[in-house]
Amino acid sequence: MKYRPSRRTRRTAIGATVVLVIAGFNGPALYGIASAKYHDYKINQPEYKAANGHWKIVDVPKKYRVNTIHAALLHTGKVLLVAGSGNDAKQFKAKSFRTVLWDPVKNTFKNIHTPNDLFCAGHTQLPDGKLLVAGGTRRYEKLGGDVKKAGGLMFVHNENPDRAKTVKAGTRFTGRHNGKTFEAKDNLLVPRAKKKKDPATGRVKVTGSVARVYVEAVKRGKKYQTGTEDNYRVSGLRGAEHKNIYGIAQKLSFDKKDFQGIKDSYEFDPVAERYITTDFMHEARWYPTLTTLEDGKVLSVSGLDDIGQVVPGKNEIYDPKTKKWEYLPRKRFFPTYPALHLTDDNKIFFSGANAGYGPADKGRTPGIWDLQTNGFRKIPGMSDPDKLETAMSVPLPPTQSRKYMVLGGGGVGESKKASEKTRIVDLKDPAPHFRDGPDLYAKARYPSSVILPDDKILTTNGSGDYRGRSDTNVLKAEIYDPSSNTKKPVADPLVGRNYHSGAMLLPDGRVMTFGSDSLFADKANTKPGKFQQEIDIYTPPYLHTKGKRPELKNGDGADGSASGGVNGGSGGGEQTVRLGGTTSFRSKDAASIKKMRLIRPSSFTHVTNVEQSSVALKFKRTADGVTVKLPEDPSLVPPGYWMVTAVDGKGKPSKSVWVKVPRSATAQAPRTTPLSP
Repeated sequence: MKYRPSRRTRRTAIGATVVLVIAGFNGPALYGIASAKYHDYKINQPEYKAANGHWKIVDVPKKYRVNTIHAALLHTGKVLLVAGSGNDAKQFKAKSFRTVLWDPVKNTFKNIHTPNDLFCAGHTQLPDGKLLVAGGTRRYEKLGGDVKKAGGLMFVHNENPDRAKTVKAGTRFTGRHNGKTFEAKDNLLVPRAKKKKDPATGRVKVTGSVARVYVEAVKRGKKYQTGTEDNYRVSGLRGAEHKNIYGIAQKLSFDKKDFQGIKDSYEFDPVAERYITTDFMHEARWYPTLTTLEDGKVLSVSGLDDIGQVVPGKNEIYDPKTKKWEYLPRKRFFPTYPALHLTDDNKIFFSGANAGYGPADKGRTPGIWDLQTNGFRKIPGMSDPDKLETAMSVPLPPTQSRKYMVLGGGGVGESKKASEKTRIVDLKDPAPHFRDGPDLYAKARYPSSVILPDDKILTTNGSGDYRGRSDTNVLKAEIYDPSSNTKKPVADPLVGRNYHSGAMLLPDGRVMTFGSDSLFADKANTKPGKFQQEIDIYTPPYLHTKGKRPELKNGDGADGSASGGVNGGSGGGEQTVRLGGTTSFRSKDAASIKKMRLIRPSSFTHVTNVEQSSVALKFKRTADGVTVKLPEDPSLVPPGYWMVTAVDGKGKPSKSVWVKVPRSATAQAPRTTPLSP
């Protein structure tokens, strides 16, 4: 008898065939799903985490999501996330400026009133624990096709030695030859002219003063632009003023208009959780670098000014005691957001890394800047010297080594150039010279590097082209060990991060990453990019290895000082300890402690985190903990709040405890000069 399958068997066979056919058509998709599930399974295994670390997304409620451009760790343990207008011209026009305060332990958030557009400001830690934020955005850039009115720079002259002149916004300037009229966009004070008597002849020589202001044509249209220099009459002047005060301008055109900076300066109070207005800077600055000096004063360098030009070497110092700014007596030019690290004897190491604006052939050479003499000692040997824009620089731990690493970078402006190089320099060498370290995981602009408590460096993300153009975000991370000059890949980041991104160490030993502002959202560069508002947390391998982390708690107080203050660490109120002084911490795990580290809280923006530092502390074990001694060098430990971390023999760190380091009596103060016209 011939076998005939049952109806049910036939249906099952047909169904199986259909499934196989469908699977054949969708094989790549099913394989992709299976691969993703396996990858997710793999990265969540304890063995993988112990070797590579682990990434996790922070749950941020929608009302607190911002375009984080700047982030700073405060001594309360909270993180200040500053967007300002967030590189969004619509938000700028609406005067919608954002700051959010995040508690990474409780994962709570608070919106902070933001008094001005702090987008692309500079910031740094102050001796009393406040955060200085200076500069920001006065005007967004306009590309050539978006400029509706001819405009440019007007130089306003005053030949009167007896009286200054205020020119108000809206004042009109009319060309004597071209007859075209332009309006001042800001108020302007034109100082009185200088007069000097010649002792030999008795004659008085008068030298006119000059101030500058941005002007725009009264009406739209190409016919209102100019092509040559002209002398301009100032409206509303009478008598001698009509003769003594006048404008001179070159080309007033429809060329691209760069961003413009502001002079505003604020201190953010971590306890009151609000911004406090200080005195204005003398120069408007957009993209400035702020660096805390050994006496607690702050150096402010570079940036685009109130007419969109790089500040021409006019650098200034902020005094936290007076809340005022004074110029350095001599000029030194740098491109915007230069990486300026405090080093021995109040000198400044410029690593060559920078971000943004400035001529390709000026102010970009690495070297050591002496603030007292204004001398600059160049350091040779940099590989890929034309690819230092958007590079990262970091002091190699412990900071006493005075070694620095410069990582990645790209060409000036919107260049497609990118570098995979790491370069290391030892400033203790009598003749410092850059030498290459191991290559990065890829050619990368905008990499973010973080000093870990175990004396290693985590570097993550970046992109192979300007602002991630052509889908070039790098989804890689690695840890570098300075002691062996070797590196190893670790868990891949969850999202791509390029321009306007960053990373920093948290007090519990984890690392946060934030931001990214891709120019485009597709490989063909046809769809506009969207700001990455996701915050991620990386837990390094040392927190996944077996065994508990060492405990560290505040002791009974510091040598020559009292304890108490804000509860920002794991052991209660912080202690105050002077340079060269000692302080004690309680620990049940003193026998396992192999290192004690003093770590500066980060303040990160635009590939720039110049205060990041991890200082080795001398210590001895006691019956109930450890006693540490701080270094005496104020350039190694500038005043302010620092995190103390214990590290055991396996590299596992304790949660940090905060200490406050007051200003040292031996700290050098750079010479300054009062504001001059």
